[in-house]
Amino acid sequence: MLTVLNSRITEKERVSRAELERLLTDVAVGDREAFAGLYRWTRGPVYALALSILHNVQEAQDVTQDVFVRVWEKAPEYQSRGAAMAWILTITRNLALAALRREERRAELSPEEWDAIPAQAPEVTSEDRQILQDALSKLGEEERRVVLLHAVSGLKHREIAALLELPLATVLSKYHRGLKKLRNQLEGGEPQ
Repeated sequence: MLTVLNSRITEKERVSRAELERLLTDVAVGDREAFAGLYRWTRGPVYALALSILHNVQEAQDVTQDVFVRVWEKAPEYQSRGAAMAWILTITRNLALAALRREERRAELSPEEWDAIPAQAPEVTSEDRQILQDALSKLGEEERRVVLLHAVSGLKHREIAALLELPLATVLSKYHRGLKKLRNQLEGGEPQ
């Protein structure tokens, strides 16, 4: 189970940073096919981040849609530095936080909402998702967010630190503490 959590998307399913840069450059000149490709490769991480901030499926879906509208509109302003995913996730974070401020509320995620985050991969069974959901629910909010952003979105710790506006050491600490708690939970121990 932890292997599934730690593993990222396989290389054949994963798009490279250079490919994301190329897609975003093509989107900037109005290429709809490039936009469709960019959407396909980034919608999961965008939705996961929005959901982790908003704690509401409908609002996260709305923000995800708004993100891609904004990406389409702002792509000509993007300055290529090999950080297309970080740029898109920064837009996501900003829109999600704006939505959160408008709503001024935080609700707990339902089990169904948690199932939407961890793994859409076919090798993850519904039993594994339930076990993972239960284990993730034992983590603190920031630990859960860091673990999910790293495992689901494949972001590097430095990118997560920038995205969440936390020091790198804090992100690393929360990630390792979260994994330790998950490992303990998944191996049948008590939460720490």
